[in-house]
Amino acid sequence: MRPALGPARCAAFRLCGAAPAAARRLRAGTDVITEASIPRLARGVRLREDAARGRTVVLAPERLFVPDETALAVLALLDGARGAGAVIDMLAAQYDAPRTEIAADVLTMLEELADKGVIVT
Repeated sequence: MRPALGPARCAAFRLCGAAPAAARRLRAGTDVITEASIPRLARGVRLREDAARGRTVVLAPERLFVPDETALAVLALLDGARGAGAVIDMLAAQYDAPRTEIAADVLTMLEELADKGVIVT
């Protein structure tokens, strides 16, 4: 029978079941989305109409997000061709709101979605 903890130099790897390079696979959250960024949905992420919920959902591998109407308006404009600045301009015209307020909200939301792996730049 193997002891629960081995030598001190190996204890952390046995407890976590992780490899020495596991920390490199974690997102650091350092991606900064600017107006010049061109965001798009990540590989495997799709917008789909869910008949059971009666609304559009974001399907990702082993995850499901139910965005509100504002987030859905932003996600629908992410096609990989438009920059974040163009998306902000379109939303400012559509909602007739100050561009600075929309820019702050959209860029914050895009950074949070990038940290979750829903979008990439």
